[in-house]
Amino acid sequence: MDLDVVDLDHFYRRTALGRAAAEMLARRVSGLWPEMRGEALAGFGFALPVLERIGRGAARTLALMPGRIGVRRWPETEKAGGAPDGARPGNRAVLVAEDAWPLGDSFLDRLVVMHGLEIADDPVALLHEAWRVLTPGGRALVIVPNRAGFWARAESTPFGHGRPYSLRQIERLLRQCRFMPTRHASALYMPPSARRFWLQLAPLWERIGQRMPMVTAGGALIVEAEKQVYAPRQGGLPELVRGPLTVIEGLGRPAPAAGRAGGRERGWARRMVRPRHREAR
Repeated sequence: MDLDVVDLDHFYRRTALGRAAAEMLARRVSGLWPEMRGEALAGFGFALPVLERIGRGAARTLALMPGRIGVRRWPETEKAGGAPDGARPGNRAVLVAEDAWPLGDSFLDRLVVMHGLEIADDPVALLHEAWRVLTPGGRALVIVPNRAGFWARAESTPFGHGRPYSLRQIERLLRQCRFMPTRHASALYMPPSARRFWLQLAPLWERIGQRMPMVTAGGALIVEAEKQVYAPRQGGLPELVRGPLTVIEGLGRPAPAAGRAGGRERGWARRMVRPRHREAR
């Protein structure tokens, strides 16, 4: 079953478990990307719970939502810079195809992919498009359900839908699409339960979980990757030989010399040349 923007918005804004999950995810992302000042930032999928917390210092922030989940206006209540009091902020969310974004090449400095890769029809095409819009050396942060976590088994949460990944699988996929994984983290160590007891212990679960091995990591994997741009491949130039060797040519046609030694050399030369005349006949 595919998620849509209504289900995702309801989970992260209207449920206690969703608000706690958004807080834990944003806290981990902020630890990886503490500064966004002057950079162009975008989120693909449904990355609003993270964008709303880390995009305040960015030069521009966009929300790219695929057709599979739909789109909603964003932001709703935040006052846009330069807007008069009481005016609705300008919409920064747009509906896109997962493999064709209305952005120019090297347009973004940072990109967050959340609830997008695991439900994509073609994850490779999606990451190729992400590579295109990032600047050389730009960084992407991919948030996916962890195959080894409990959240991937809970269909009551967005992380229980789509294809979960292991750390090795997501890093292999990123390298295949010309990204270089640089760092990884995990979040959502608390059980995917809406009971008050577990929600109150969520911060404690996060602190304990960060000390656990990756095999028993939380419900979400967070992998940072850098766009790699390789030098174009060109054929090598041939080396210029200023003084070519004539040793081989001399064996076939030795220079004549005077005297007895010259006679011996001429006889040796005739023996060397004779097979060539036979071949010519």
